Amino acid sequence: MKRRGAVIGRNKRGKAQAVKAPATTPRVEEAPREPALQVVRSEPEALLSEAEARRVDFVWSAVMVGVLGLVFALLSVFGGVAVPVLLALGTAYVLNPVVAALERRGIDRTWGTSAVFAACTLATAGGVLYLVPVFRDEAAKLPEFFVRASSQVVPQVESLLGHPLPDLLQQRMTELGGRASELLQSAGPTAARLVASFAGNTARFVTTLLGLMVVPVLAFFFLQDYPRLVELVRGLVPRRAERLVSQRFGEVDDVLSAFVRGQVTVGAILSVLYSVGLGFARIDMAIVIGFIAGFGNMVPYLGTGVGVVLALLGVMLSWQGAWQLAVVVGTFVVGQMAEGFIITPRVVGDKVGLSSMAVIIAILAFGELFGFTGILLAVPTTAILKVVLSVVVERYQKMPVYTGEKPTP
Repeated sequence: MKRRGAVIGRNKRGKAQAVKAPATTPRVEEAPREPALQVVRSEPEALLSEAEARRVDFVWSAVMVGVLGLVFALLSVFGGVAVPVLLALGTAYVLNPVVAALERRGIDRTWGTSAVFAACTLATAGGVLYLVPVFRDEAAKLPEFFVRASSQVVPQVESLLGHPLPDLLQQRMTELGGRASELLQSAGPTAARLVASFAGNTARFVTTLLGLMVVPVLAFFFLQDYPRLVELVRGLVPRRAERLVSQRFGEVDDVLSAFVRGQVTVGAILSVLYSVGLGFARIDMAIVIGFIAGFGNMVPYLGTGVGVVLALLGVMLSWQGAWQLAVVVGTFVVGQMAEGFIITPRVVGDKVGLSSMAVIIAILAFGELFGFTGILLAVPTTAILKVVLSVVVERYQKMPVYTGEKPTP
């Protein structure tokens, strides 16, 4: 709206007088114009109302818990069939990112799967060919170790303690030194008798053998058809809920794959550190102990504990002085400090989806309830239950019973 105003000016004689100012229009800042077409990235539940999304999440959570219960029920009834299938599925899940990367580079999935399995077979065969002579040589050192312990180590320990050790301990060390060679010579026939007695139960022996042989075959076909299996499961989900359910499965995959990738990365770095340190200490099984301690870190603190015990045993088998013990202790101290302050924070970061405490409790609980199979399934089961619990809590915190708001009609 136009307004006329007056200002104080001066005429030709210098006297002040009112002068009409030109009409002005007040400047009003214009609101920014919205584009004619705006792209909105909607959330997966944007197609659903809050009540529908809550119902889908609760149904998905119940189905996941029911499937886990069904899996453990099948393991308890049909363990001989279910265990190879689960091991094959787990192998396909772990190797799928490698095959998918090869597929993105233009390699056919069948050829990529064949190449990955060939590499795994060569690595396994090389590891076996390396480990068998190493363990055989180390076992051959046991008689000399017990003889040396009874004649050299025991007097040194007595001098450090200032009083003699019990006679019973010295006698046992001497007896072990004399019987160790006999035990090693009879180890072969004893193992053969154990295998023969186990094979006496023909049905159990054949089932176990076939199960071990079938795992690689099933894993190959599962890995080859992995995208089809995923699309098959996705095709069973109702269309309106497909995006939300896919997101929930993606969250499970993120937690589980983050744990696997993080622990494998940490294990690989720790294996190199431990192997180099123990090799500098001139321990014969440095590489083996380093890999056991490094990759055993997937079960928190267990790998380090086992590695320390094996390293101390290696020091005793190849004793050259107290400096070896100092190097071994320094290796594990440096490895643990590097893992806690450098490797995990900078290399892995926040990718690890499961805490160490959750993994330990899960392994102990599932191992107690379901034995060795429970230990194998402890981590994936915990990853699924973590996502299920977070989804249920998230939906509960949006309900009127939690927020205190009146439910909308």
